[in-house]
Amino acid sequence: MQMIRVRTRMALSACAMLYRSSISGPVRLMTTDTQSVAAKLSSSGLLRSQALIGGKWVDAYDGKTIKVHNPATGEVITDVPCMGGRETNDAISSAYDAFSSWSKLTAAERSRYLRKWYDLIMAHKEELGQLMTLEQGKPLKEAIGEVSYGAGFIEFSAEEGKRIYGDIIPSPLADRRLFVLKQPVGVVGAITPWNFPLAMITRKVGPALACGCTVVIKPSELTPLTALAAAELSIQAGIPPGVVNVVMGNAPDIGDALLASPQVRKITFTGSTKVGKKLMEGAAATVKKVSLELGGNAPCIIFDDADLEVALKGALATKFRNTGQTCVCANRILVQEGIYDKFANAFAKAVQNMKVGDGFTEGVEQGPLINEAAVQKVEYFVDEATSKGAKVLVGGKRHSLGMTFYEPTVVTGVNSEMLLAKEEVFGPVAPLLKFKTDEEAIQMANDTNAGLAAYIFSTNIKRAWRVTEALEYGIVGVNEGLVSTEVAPFGGVKQSGLGREGSKYGMDEYLEMKYVCLGSMS
Repeated sequence: MQMIRVRTRMALSACAMLYRSSISGPVRLMTTDTQSVAAKLSSSGLLRSQALIGGKWVDAYDGKTIKVHNPATGEVITDVPCMGGRETNDAISSAYDAFSSWSKLTAAERSRYLRKWYDLIMAHKEELGQLMTLEQGKPLKEAIGEVSYGAGFIEFSAEEGKRIYGDIIPSPLADRRLFVLKQPVGVVGAITPWNFPLAMITRKVGPALACGCTVVIKPSELTPLTALAAAELSIQAGIPPGVVNVVMGNAPDIGDALLASPQVRKITFTGSTKVGKKLMEGAAATVKKVSLELGGNAPCIIFDDADLEVALKGALATKFRNTGQTCVCANRILVQEGIYDKFANAFAKAVQNMKVGDGFTEGVEQGPLINEAAVQKVEYFVDEATSKGAKVLVGGKRHSLGMTFYEPTVVTGVNSEMLLAKEEVFGPVAPLLKFKTDEEAIQMANDTNAGLAAYIFSTNIKRAWRVTEALEYGIVGVNEGLVSTEVAPFGGVKQSGLGREGSKYGMDEYLEMKYVCLGSMS
């Protein structure tokens, strides 16, 4: 079989070139501020620069490395191994060997390990937040918030793992007993993105470990340090060697190894729809279980009876969190014609007052985009829209701070033919579209292959229920822009993915069902 070449968003195939798109201009030496943060993290033992295989910290077998940059400054934080198929296969073997013992522990025993891991993450949330801001760029307050959010998946899984129940089925024959058991699927390959370096790992690894699976994690080459720090804390929590493995580097080679191995029984992935389709195709050869959280094109529908203050707050939160780099960001803000101008003016004023800067700066609400390629994509989308008649109310260009900073932007006069309405911009750009009726809003919202998240703002409960049920999305926020939580199922429909993460429903993604027919023992 010709192997599927898996490529993550904006990742390049050659290790020596992986870092080039993440900076603008020459590589910069670390400033005193960056050095002090890095030194503090290093002294705490959380700034790891090696991969984890079988409980040991290791380099790439050929010695190749990737530079990890601070997107706010372009500075090199450290080098990490640029690994490929050989290292991944060793990580798979390590996870496979560890599975035989880890899966046989009681749920209560696994729960105690996970609870200790959760406690350590929370005890180090300040350092983990600093590390995340350093390599990903999001404001420190937001990064620390992600640590708490991400840790919640570990805590929830620790408890929910003790409530994985089977079933007894009434038998049609008197001399037989019928049972249903739930057992761990096996080794899990977890491929995670750069936009949430901790939470996208914990909401996969938490339930996987709680169910009795072992994991091979492949974090993004752009943000591997948070993953390595989390892995270090898993060791400190006493989780046995081989249960958690982390490899990073050449994404196509790592992906190919995970797909080809018959020992890997499940792939869980968060990222682009394009890559998700390739993973589905590649997983078919060994018939692996697959769960995919893919791209979105979230509509945020603001009706004329909405509480304007609530709608403004919610739209700002869902659009500009993480500099617009989330798959559940409001990609299209649909505003009913009766309040369109009023909302647009108030929204633009609020956006204009947002503070942009290095995530370590007090009061900053928006950090940089992840790399130069991301900025160029945002520029292209905005230019394409304005060339077709859209108007920039606020922003619309690179920020004076330079590097990968882009001004928070509001664009009016957007229509469904523009890229801003058809595809994810994945940046701090809010396109406003006008609609007249409920039916038109529903049609506009559903006119996409994506179906991850949608948002509604209305004070009319009948309208809210009617529209919610008509929307073709896996998640709907009603008068709320921040919808993610570990206790609710997260996932999409249509081409936004398969399966759910979080909640009791997310546990089933890591379990196989076994039917047992017990005949007469006499």
